[in-house]
Amino acid sequence: MRLLHTADWHLGQTFHGQERHAEHRAFLDWLLDTLVARDADALLVAGDVFDVVNPSLRAQELLYDFIVTAHERLPMLDIVLIAGNHDSGNRIELPAPLMHRLRTHALGRVSWLDDGTLDAERLLVPLTDTTGETRAWCLALPFLRPAEVTGRVQGQAFGVAAEYDASPDRNDYVTGISRVHEQLIEAARERRRPGQALIAMSHAHLHGAAVSEASERPIVIGGEESISASLFPADIAYVALGHLHRAQQVGESRIRYSGSPLPLDFSEVAYPHQIVETVLEGETLASVEAIPVPRPVAMHRIGPGELDMVLAELDALPHDPDLPRDRWPWLEVRVALSAPVPDLRAQVETALEGKALRLLRLERRLPRLEGEETPERVDLEQLGPRKLFERTWQARWGETPEADVLADFDRLLQDVLDAQGEETA
Repeated sequence: MRLLHTADWHLGQTFHGQERHAEHRAFLDWLLDTLVARDADALLVAGDVFDVVNPSLRAQELLYDFIVTAHERLPMLDIVLIAGNHDSGNRIELPAPLMHRLRTHALGRVSWLDDGTLDAERLLVPLTDTTGETRAWCLALPFLRPAEVTGRVQGQAFGVAAEYDASPDRNDYVTGISRVHEQLIEAARERRRPGQALIAMSHAHLHGAAVSEASERPIVIGGEESISASLFPADIAYVALGHLHRAQQVGESRIRYSGSPLPLDFSEVAYPHQIVETVLEGETLASVEAIPVPRPVAMHRIGPGELDMVLAELDALPHDPDLPRDRWPWLEVRVALSAPVPDLRAQVETALEGKALRLLRLERRLPRLEGEETPERVDLEQLGPRKLFERTWQARWGETPEADVLADFDRLLQDVLDAQGEETA
């Protein structure tokens, strides 16, 4: 059995207000070619298929076009999708009857039987070879929200017959997630036959895994939702994880985050972006290979540095004027300021004039004054906009604003007041 593991597509993501449809399309086209070239038996997508719970029609079209084309090119390919924390579980499952005809299994939520135990049957997906024989079972566990795994049903914790533990240091959420994993693994053990492998797929945060600098949305502040890799015993041949954007293994080679196929923030530019090929022989893992994903749109992160250095770097940036505009590289510029530069954006844009580059973010890194403290509380109505501006400038730069700066502020303030007057006229 040959499986390809990917996650965190975030279809429909807007990047600082810009849509990334061309990048996502290029990735999915590459993924289709890779599935064919590698003669894959199954594709596992470990959550965060979409970027938001209510994705655009274009984002949904990307997914469904991909599924149809994959089935046309590889009629025996099994595809398993689970919902992540960015997805709507109900939306992921909505077209399930149609997708079953395309050998695609979409799991968006967990459900419970009348006795309070997990309905594990619907989360166990058979993975077949080219002859149609089941060679492995995928334990497809979508992202678990607190409301799904905490609380009590018929006098017991969700799906758990053990007595309720009300100790103050207990984390009901983590306990609930752990017990759902345990019950699903036990059900899979009962279902499989000799020679069939078990593959766990989960959208979760494991202890010790590295989190992205800026782009990963925390579920519980402080990482309190993280679970232990020990939940996946040795008879689980491979664990396909989603949720963290940095590709990595957690403790063992068989427990992996594939990472996101594209950088989702400038903080992720230096990450290796990949999918993972897993080869199984019988019940065991034979090999794991990371396959780099080509980056359809380059991303440049300039600075932080002083303005002269940043402008020199911008001048040296390579660019291809023949690229279509939707393939122009994304650009973040970070400037460390020691004094006010009112025309900073104008200087940066002048340096980029005529270059096939898209400036998405300009970050000003301001100096911190020695002994700087939280400013005192003031009455804004008595202070007024102009005086407030002067005080803020003084606090930041250690000097009063010059006359031309105040003149610019006065003009801007008058523009705002005139606009407000037109709205109320």
